[in-house]
Amino acid sequence: MLKNLLERPYHFLGLLVVFSLLLFARHVEAQREHLIYFQDTPHELNVFKIYGLQEGPTLMIMGGIQGNEPGGFLSADHYVDFGMKRGNLIVVPRANFNSILLFKRGANGDMNRKFGSKLKYDKDSRIVNILKNLISESDFLLNLHDGWGFYRPKYINKAANPMRFGQSIIADCEEYFSPSSGRILPLKKTAEQVIEVINKQIDNPRYHFHFMNTRTGEKGSPHAEQRLSATYYALVKRGIPAFGIETSKNLPSIEMKVRHHNLAVNAFMKSFGLEPEQPRIYLTPPKLKYLVISVNNQNPVAVADNETLYLNENDTIEVVHVEANYERGLSVDIKGFGTINDSRRSYKINKPTFIVAQKDHIKFGRVKLALNSKARTARRTASIKGASRVKFFIVEIENQRHLTANGECLEAFDGDLVKIVDIITEGGPRARDLFVNFKGFVPRGIKNVGEDRGFVIHTAKDLLKRYSLSKTEKLYAVVVEKKSKIMARMTIRLNKPKMDYVILRQNGESRLCVYNGEALMVKPGDQFQVLDFKTNVAPSSRIKIKIQGHAVQIKNPEALLSFKTLEGDAKLIITREGLTLGEIHLKTS
Repeated sequence: MLKNLLERPYHFLGLLVVFSLLLFARHVEAQREHLIYFQDTPHELNVFKIYGLQEGPTLMIMGGIQGNEPGGFLSADHYVDFGMKRGNLIVVPRANFNSILLFKRGANGDMNRKFGSKLKYDKDSRIVNILKNLISESDFLLNLHDGWGFYRPKYINKAANPMRFGQSIIADCEEYFSPSSGRILPLKKTAEQVIEVINKQIDNPRYHFHFMNTRTGEKGSPHAEQRLSATYYALVKRGIPAFGIETSKNLPSIEMKVRHHNLAVNAFMKSFGLEPEQPRIYLTPPKLKYLVISVNNQNPVAVADNETLYLNENDTIEVVHVEANYERGLSVDIKGFGTINDSRRSYKINKPTFIVAQKDHIKFGRVKLALNSKARTARRTASIKGASRVKFFIVEIENQRHLTANGECLEAFDGDLVKIVDIITEGGPRARDLFVNFKGFVPRGIKNVGEDRGFVIHTAKDLLKRYSLSKTEKLYAVVVEKKSKIMARMTIRLNKPKMDYVILRQNGESRLCVYNGEALMVKPGDQFQVLDFKTNVAPSSRIKIKIQGHAVQIKNPEALLSFKTLEGDAKLIITREGLTLGEIHLKTS
C-alpha cells in the first residue's frame, strides 16, 4: 500500500475538483515514495523509490537522460508501478524531461556528459547533482538508452560494427577493483550471463544483444567521452556495478524496444538478487479527454479535444489539469506564451492561439483559444463552441474527488462513502436549476425530492438493492433531471472489497507476506507484529485489524497490532465497519 505518493492535488475556486492519489498514514514502513523536483516546469524530475517486502539490494533504473530515446524512458516508466518482493528500486523514468518534450538528445547539451568532477553550472547541473545523490543510495545502476545500428565486435557493415551501440549491454571495463569496498566487480561476466538470458527470448538473431566494453578509463579509448557519463561516475566514484542498456533505434517498433529493455532489466534484477513483479507493456496511443481550464481564477471549465474556448481579450487562463489515458509524462504548451510546459501557469491571453497537450514528445491533443468580438466583450464569460448542456459530475468517494463525464461509469467499492458534490454545465441551464438524483438512495428523516447533492451515502447501507441496474453486480445510476426529463446520466459500479495480504513479523525475525485465506503454522507463545496490510479499497480509519481465538494482544506502538499466540488456533481479520475483507488462519502445531 502507499504511504506517501506526492502527487499534487489540483484545487479550484468555486467548484473544487481534486484529482489525487491515495494516502495511508498508518503505515509503519513505506513501500513507495514519490519525490518531485522543479514541479510544473520543463525540467520536472520525478523520482520513485520502491521498497521491497524483504530486505535486499537497491537498483537504480534511469531512462530519458537523452530525450530522443523513447525505448529507454518508456521502459523505465513501467517499473514505477512495480511491487517488490525482495530488494528496492529507485526509478527515474525521465531524467531529462525538457529534452524529452523537445525530442532532442540534449536541450542544453548532452546531460550524460555532465557527471565529471568539474561540473559547469547550467540548467542541467541541479538535476545531475540529484542523480548523483540517488546513485550514492544505490547498489547497482542501469542506464537505459536507444542507440543507432547494431553493435558487433567485428565490422560487418555500416549498420553493424564496433562503433554502433544498438542491442548491446555496455560496461566501462571488463572488471573493476573498487578501492572503497575492496571488491572486484566482474562486469563482463555479469553482462554475458544477462545477455544469455535475453537472447533466448529473442527469436531473430539479428536483434540479439552483445557485450560492449568501451574501455573508458584506458589510454587511447575510442570512447573517452564516457568518462563524463553516469555509469562511469557510478563505477569509479561510487564503486557500484553500472551498465548501459542500449536497444537499437532501427528495431521495427517502439513496443519491441520497450520489450527488449524490459527483458534486460528483468534479467539484471534476477542476477542482482532482486525479486520483482513483471511489468506489462501498455503502449496504446495517448488520447486527450479534456483540459480543465480556469478563466480569471473563476470556476473551471472542461474543454474537450478539438473544442474552442472563447475568451475576452486579456482574460487570464490557467490549465489546471490534463485528463488523458495516461497519468505520467503529460504537459501542455500554450503556443506563443510561456515555455514548453505551461501546466498550472497563469497567462493573459491577448491574441488567438491554441493549447497543445503532449505526452513526453508526442503531441496528442489540441484546444483552440479564440477571442470574442468587441460586441460580446461585455459578457466577460468564457464559452465553449459545441458544448453539451451537462458535461461532468463531481463525485467524492472516500474524500477523494473525481470528475466524471456524462455517460461514464465510476468505479467504487461496496461500503465506500460517496457524495455527489455538483455538476458542471455548459451552454444550458445553471447547475442549481437542475436536480441530481442518485437512483436507489432515499435520505433519512427528510422529504425525498430527488435532489441528492451534498448527502454522504454509505453504499453498503443506504442504497436500495432493487435499483441496481444489474442482477449480478451492484450498479447504480446518477441522473440529472429537469421537470422529470433526464438530461445527463452516469453510473457507479460497487466492486467487492477484499484484503490482498498482511505483513507480519514473527518473533522479531524476517517479515512474512501472508495472503488472504492462507494458513500460517505457529507455536504457542510466538509473538507477532502486524506491520502492514494491503486491501483494494481506499485506506481510511474505518479499516480495522483484529485477532480472534487463542491469542492475547500485546501493547506495541510501533506496529498496527501486536499479539502472542496461545494453545489453539486463532484468526487475524481485516474488517471495514463490520464487513470482513479477509482473514489469515494461525494454526498451532
